[in-house]
Amino acid sequence: MAKAKLYKIDNKRNDKSDALTFIVGLIVYALVLMIVSSLFTNFYIKSFGYAVLAALILSILNYTIKPILIYWTLPLNMITFGISYPIVNMIILQLCDLLMGKSFVLTGFFTTFFVAIFISILKLILDRIITDRVGGN
Repeated sequence: MAKAKLYKIDNKRNDKSDALTFIVGLIVYALVLMIVSSLFTNFYIKSFGYAVLAALILSILNYTIKPILIYWTLPLNMITFGISYPIVNMIILQLCDLLMGKSFVLTGFFTTFFVAIFISILKLILDRIITDRVGGN
């Protein structure tokens, strides 16, 4: 008989660590936006301060509107086996463009498509390298 592993559930939350992880995550997200802005000509962010603001807005949109959009596009995602998922990220980026005005400009369908994919991949990599180490995950 195999031994079962016993996992201890730790209900103690370290609010200081959570806040630090959130701040570092925002800075990483802003850094990703600045890198992508320098690589794509049709994507413009005015400064790093606006990149931090855009990262905050994108984080809020990702936690509030993105789940609704994923639910609405679920049949399309099932038919295309998830290939249409970047469309949700494109909508979120366009909403951020609408909210930020001239300090965050994203033009063109294909640019938005590739920027959404590139941001997702780069953020995933940098979160694994930087943010997870700060949070202790």
